[in-house]
Amino acid sequence: MKPILLQGHERSITQIKYNREGDLLFSVAKDTVTNVWYSVNGERLGTYNGHTGAVWCVDCDWDTKNVLTGSADNSCRLWDCETGKQLALLNTNSAVRTCGFDFSGNIIMFSTDKQMGYQCFLNFFDLRDPQQIEDNQPYLSLPCNDHKITSAVWGPLGEFVISGHENGEFNQFSAKSGEILKTAKEHSKQINDIQTSVDLTMFISASKDNTAKLFDSATLDHIKSFKTERPVNSAAISPIMDHVVMGGGQEAMEVTTTSTRIGKFEARFFHAAYEEEFGRVKGHFGPINCVAFHPDGKSYSSGGEDGYVRIHYFDSQYFDFELEA
Repeated sequence: MKPILLQGHERSITQIKYNREGDLLFSVAKDTVTNVWYSVNGERLGTYNGHTGAVWCVDCDWDTKNVLTGSADNSCRLWDCETGKQLALLNTNSAVRTCGFDFSGNIIMFSTDKQMGYQCFLNFFDLRDPQQIEDNQPYLSLPCNDHKITSAVWGPLGEFVISGHENGEFNQFSAKSGEILKTAKEHSKQINDIQTSVDLTMFISASKDNTAKLFDSATLDHIKSFKTERPVNSAAISPIMDHVVMGGGQEAMEVTTTSTRIGKFEARFFHAAYEEEFGRVKGHFGPINCVAFHPDGKSYSSGGEDGYVRIHYFDSQYFDFELEA
């Protein structure tokens, strides 16, 4: 089936996210707009307007009530998913790079960039306490002095946050005490993206060192590696198959210096157990910045440097496919 093309952004896509049911797809880009789409037919449901800089991250809570976005305009904003109304504005000293709701939807975390003389911070707010929002005072604010956080996700049960850093290491930060519970370093370069499996027991990281790696969320044990010959911008784990999808390409600056053929702007599919590549999907006219599986595992979408989001539905062959051991 041919992909559904979503044209709602003027600049490159920075992140895409499905809600838990998978009926909605959120996309953010460097053009200040947050879009929400019906994933079944690609119809645009609406936009969340208010940011004045590139929007780096988006997340939706468990019951699709609220949406969280973080932007280079030095703010993190909370929106009502249904009406598009802005519920909260949290100002920061530098760009907000990652954001996320915990499992309950009550606690949000976001990380800020190390820039303009300001430190990188990981902030935690409890939405049940309106005073924290009013005073812009997180109940926990953790400085990351050495290397800034480039990607972060909540671990299982909202007990900790797993953060990926620009030097390739991972940390587990406790959401209660703020201490570092575990540290691991398996990548040699910056971590571009972290995404968890459906049950949050595993996560996959995408790195500039041309690999994506699968880890155990609780122990940070390295389980599998998927190697390519280009930087990996994003990777996602299939909810129903032992598959991972990866998107990448060269750095945006280097794209203009190569012919389109060498650009290799395909989404790549790897078998999670055998670490073997078994398929590629062409499509984007530029590097793929983010990929996401639909929660039912029957489709996936990708957002590119070209400003398009594509939703691809798998045909029946994909589900019959098994690698020969």
